[in-house]
Amino acid sequence: MSLFARESDNDVPLGVDGRANRVEGMENRTLGRTGRDVSVIGLGTWQLGADWGEVTEADAFAVLDAATEAGVTFFDTADVYGDGRSEQLIGRYRASHPDLPLTVATKMGRREAQDPANFTLAKFREWTDRSRSNLGMDTLDLVQLHCPPTPVFSNAAVYDALDTLVEEGAIANYGVSVETCAEALEAIARPGTATVQIILNAFRLKPLDEVLPAAREAGVGIIARVPLASGLLSGRYSETTEFAADDHRSYNRHGEAFDVGETFSGVDYAEGVRAAREFAALAPEGATPAQAALAWIVAQDGVSTVIPGARSPEQARANAAAARVALPAGFADSVRALYDTHFRPTTHPRW
Repeated sequence: MSLFARESDNDVPLGVDGRANRVEGMENRTLGRTGRDVSVIGLGTWQLGADWGEVTEADAFAVLDAATEAGVTFFDTADVYGDGRSEQLIGRYRASHPDLPLTVATKMGRREAQDPANFTLAKFREWTDRSRSNLGMDTLDLVQLHCPPTPVFSNAAVYDALDTLVEEGAIANYGVSVETCAEALEAIARPGTATVQIILNAFRLKPLDEVLPAAREAGVGIIARVPLASGLLSGRYSETTEFAADDHRSYNRHGEAFDVGETFSGVDYAEGVRAAREFAALAPEGATPAQAALAWIVAQDGVSTVIPGARSPEQARANAAAARVALPAGFADSVRALYDTHFRPTTHPRW
């Protein structure tokens, strides 16, 4: 049986009425050095750019409505999602809902060749000005370097340029999105870094070793991305699942387009499917595997927010409901045992 699936296709049934209970149990945490309080379940909005599947403005607003009604106050986007379309949609949504207490994080740095020489103050001004226009914001809440080349993280001039943008009022805060734990630790050591966005899920535990403790000590926020390992942890996929040709789970299986760790968290697909079946058996009664996966991330000390995507209002509500999932005693130990068995030898050394 084939299933042409997408990155954020949880397609999981709701155990609660998301609208009737929309904010009950949605915890808020301080987002690192930004000082802002955000929901522990946020919303990733790559899908709103329509890079892999048509999304009308009405469809996008329906997802954003469902998320905010469920208590979500943090949106994560990027200037390259739909070549700015995701930012533009969020900007129009904000304008039509001026009273919502939203924090919008965007990312920059992947509009041009991934050459460290491109990460300059002039380029930062150009990129942030475009995002400010797209989002309709004079001052951007949070701008993150979008997984730049590794040398960028150790370049003091890069942080000086970001500090200048803060001083000029173009951005309120800056952070980084990283591929590796070493990159995260380099950024955390810089006094102006407000947040670090990193892949963290039940198939990617390495950030628990050093990154989360270092971030807690420094007061840096952690934004957890790829929380469902590109959908594996939803438990919906089998060894015979096929993905659409324009889905990165088809074209980036081996890192052909960008870091392979962004697709299925870098794990072997067949091994990931087997491990996902074991993970699904751990989910507590009344919760889906996807909700259990999100709840496990929320339970990690040092995580500020987690940003699953959603392509429908139902998915957005189901994701938000994970904030109310109580995991049983021993769940974390079971997750670590599963990781040690399936992934530690191959995944832990790489990122």
